[in-house]
Amino acid sequence: MDGTVQETSAAIEVPIAAASKSGLLLRGALFIFTMIALSVGLRVHGTRGIAPVDAVAFALALVWALVGMVNAHESEQTSARFSTFHLLVTTDALVAAIALTAARLAVSGHLSPGSAARAVATVASFLVTAISFHLLIALPDGRLAGTARRSAVFLVYAAALGAGISLTLVHHSLSVFDSAVSWSLASAVAIVPMRGRYLLAVGHDRERLQWFGIGAASAASVALVVSVLHLLVGWPAPLGSVVVGGTVLIPLGLLAGGARRLEANGGRLLVQVMSILGFIVVVSAIYLVVVLGLGHSPKSSGDKQVLALSMIATGIAAVIFVPVRQRLLSSTTRFVYGAREAPDEVLRTFGSRLTRAIPMDELLLQLAESLRKTMGLTCAEIYTGMGEVLERAVSVPDSGPRSIVVTSRERPVVTRAGVSGSAWTSVWLPALLEGRENEQLRVAPISHAGELLGLVVVERRAVDNSFTEEDDRVLTDLARQVGLAFHNSQLDTALQTTLDELRKQADALRESRARIVASGDAERRRVERNLHDGAQQRLVALAVNLRLTRDIIADDPTAGDEMLEQLAGEVQETIQELRELAHGIYPPLLVDSGLVEALRAAGNRNPLSVEVIAEGIGRYSSETEAAIYFCCLEALQNAAKHAVGAHVEVRLWEESGGLLFSVSDDGPGFDVQKAQRGHGYINMADRLGAIGGTVRWDSEVGAGSHVRGSVPLISEVTS
Repeated sequence: MDGTVQETSAAIEVPIAAASKSGLLLRGALFIFTMIALSVGLRVHGTRGIAPVDAVAFALALVWALVGMVNAHESEQTSARFSTFHLLVTTDALVAAIALTAARLAVSGHLSPGSAARAVATVASFLVTAISFHLLIALPDGRLAGTARRSAVFLVYAAALGAGISLTLVHHSLSVFDSAVSWSLASAVAIVPMRGRYLLAVGHDRERLQWFGIGAASAASVALVVSVLHLLVGWPAPLGSVVVGGTVLIPLGLLAGGARRLEANGGRLLVQVMSILGFIVVVSAIYLVVVLGLGHSPKSSGDKQVLALSMIATGIAAVIFVPVRQRLLSSTTRFVYGAREAPDEVLRTFGSRLTRAIPMDELLLQLAESLRKTMGLTCAEIYTGMGEVLERAVSVPDSGPRSIVVTSRERPVVTRAGVSGSAWTSVWLPALLEGRENEQLRVAPISHAGELLGLVVVERRAVDNSFTEEDDRVLTDLARQVGLAFHNSQLDTALQTTLDELRKQADALRESRARIVASGDAERRRVERNLHDGAQQRLVALAVNLRLTRDIIADDPTAGDEMLEQLAGEVQETIQELRELAHGIYPPLLVDSGLVEALRAAGNRNPLSVEVIAEGIGRYSSETEAAIYFCCLEALQNAAKHAVGAHVEVRLWEESGGLLFSVSDDGPGFDVQKAQRGHGYINMADRLGAIGGTVRWDSEVGAGSHVRGSVPLISEVTS
């Protein structure tokens, strides 16, 4: 199969090469004839008697002949395609040389005005206009697309021949200026079909047309400036020569359009050149109105009044052009780029959108839509992600979700890469080429501080305009801005998450403090109630009995002794009750012997079988010991209430700079979600939270329960 393809390719290349070679030979012959005709024309009376406008016309014919011979295309296939264009140019140059030479021969004095040379000059002049019209509407490759264009060219050729023959019969001759006017009219008529051809052109064709437009707009600017100067101050004197000479910018524009290094910059330059032309039109109109319209045309170079009027005109032009400039730029941008905007417009709009607090998803969608519009893309995609997987966040048109894998080996290369094409993508990101192997592709990595955050992927058809350095610059700057936006978004998200956590912690702290205050108040009321109902009542009764005993001793000492013994027993009971009350507030054993002994004593009082396991436990701050003691006591009380007959294990140990505890039983378990809403869990969380600790309850129905907590050992109190 490869052999068949190679044979077919070779079979195609042979006629292309033959056509290119034959076209080159034909153009070479036409160029030689043009040189001969120009030489003959210049030898008539020599160059001393030639008028300035004729000299300029001879030079223009030479330049056009050179343009027809220069073919800067790299491939033979492209050269063959544009061969018709170059053939038209060389033909036009030859006919112009014949017209100029014949005109010189007709006025040389050796031939009568009605001679054949005069007829040849007249007919050839009209043919130059017809060929030029043909060339203009056949740009950029010289081929006529459509029956309407062919019919128009045929009619123009017929009209040119008819007009030339008619003027010859009436012995009317044409000057170079008359030929320039007819050529200008033909160019004006060709503007509409040229505009239609430009809108349909893509790739190199569009770029060549842009450079032709640059040359034409520059020539028009020169013609307008020198015409106004000649009208106002009489300079330059040979107006026709300068105007005709300015048209040399048109063939120079065509030459630039064929240069690979220049053709890609034509669009942006054409916008500026046409804007300058619009400015010149505005300034020229104001000068003509102010200076000539008021009837004060300058009489001499020292006319101060004219100078003042000129300064006023310039100032008015500057003021008016400020609001007009943007409209001219917009109009010329639409002319050059069609419905879309200039490529770097997306940079300005993206920066302005960043200041509007638009959500990131919506911002990326607007960015993809702007890229597709301003750069004439078939598809624009943006991938985002922090790990090895990048997800397609947006695509225009919408292509649905998709992900690509960027491994740790590929990530550094992709991060450091600039804007890359299909060849680079096939090596490092081949997944992006699936389904578009034959399309134009550009990939711009989105990164910040050496970290890959995503990709910008844009696509054009293979037959569309090639991506230019300007496009790559726009993508590079845009990827940098998007990377900064992603980084800022991550910082905002992290900051918002931190603020939310701080708000939650602050709310929990306020609620905990409120519960602690309420719990303290309730504990004080309980102690007050216990003292009032218990110890206080006993002490009041003791005081009453002591007074009675004093009275009884005076009358009956034996009865008094019995009363004193009874009072001694009541005092012991009161002391025991006060000890029990104090033990409920803060166990004395915890102060004297520490956490392990206090928990073992509490376990001995519990109706369940309690085992206390302590590993390397010493003495700690009173707040730490009290918090853990009462949390374990709360867990033991819950186990005694809900896990009758179970075995309970209390364990204490130090780990990673903290004091940890657990209370586990093998009882029936409970619903954790329901238990965490109870007062027991809330009290434990508040106690530990007040000193920076945490508590967690784990349980399953039928699988026992586990209460685990920890307290950071920031400051230890040992004794």
